Amino acid sequence: MAGAKSYPFMWSDIIREFSDSPSQGRVARFLLENGFGVNGKGRITCNSIEIPATHIAKAIGTDRRVVDATARRILNAPPLREVFTNIRATPDLSQLTVPLGLSSITILPQDAREKGIVSAAVGVVSGKNLTIRQIFVTDPQLSEEPRLVIIVEGEIPGEVIEAIRKLPQVKQVIL
Repeated sequence: MAGAKSYPFMWSDIIREFSDSPSQGRVARFLLENGFGVNGKGRITCNSIEIPATHIAKAIGTDRRVVDATARRILNAPPLREVFTNIRATPDLSQLTVPLGLSSITILPQDAREKGIVSAAVGVVSGKNLTIRQIFVTDPQLSEEPRLVIIVEGEIPGEVIEAIRKLPQVKQVIL
């Protein structure tokens, strides 16, 4: 966005912004975790498609008015407005591995702020000539439990799993 002020944004900013309203905080977190945004009219969107506030409210067990109030509050907070008016959802293939003939490996890092986690894991996978179809990384500043998910064509050989487990940056591997 040309001329727009850049705001540092972290999960802690959302917590702080909604510290006086845990129910609105839950709505904001749900929106962020699902890649849902807020348009200029204060409507919840997924890639510019409006989602009724009643649907969001039902999904998280709150009232539609809380969802609407959260959307208005987001629009009135410039750092949140910038994030939520520009966020986009992308397909997550990890739930489709079986029907698509894919496999996934989820890596929980020792310290998600450490550099080189993705390149180390991708190096192991590509070193075994596996075709990577998708890499999904949750941002350590926006997620309470950051993770790296690598989705490949076919099966993941045991030697790849063991090599990833041995990486110093890796706390846990989930198949």
